Amino acid sequence: MLIYPSIDSLMRKVDSKYALVVAAAKRARELQDTQNKPQEGVRPKKPVTLALEEIDTGIITYTYQERKEG
Repeated sequence: MLIYPSIDSLMRKVDSKYALVVAAAKRARELQDTQNKPQEGVRPKKPVTLALEEIDTGIITYTYQERKEG
């Protein structure tokens, strides 16, 4: 079974698996909140799949912000 996008491809876009999971989860929630009802006979992609594809193609990016202590 071939999984797209591959983890190797995704890891080139982010600096850690944790960052990948957080970015994908946030985007998947956004997609799910705005998702319209699917058309009959059409099997839509799941929000997590769409989020991972967007990260892989560079549509979705993230920035890392360090916490300020004090």
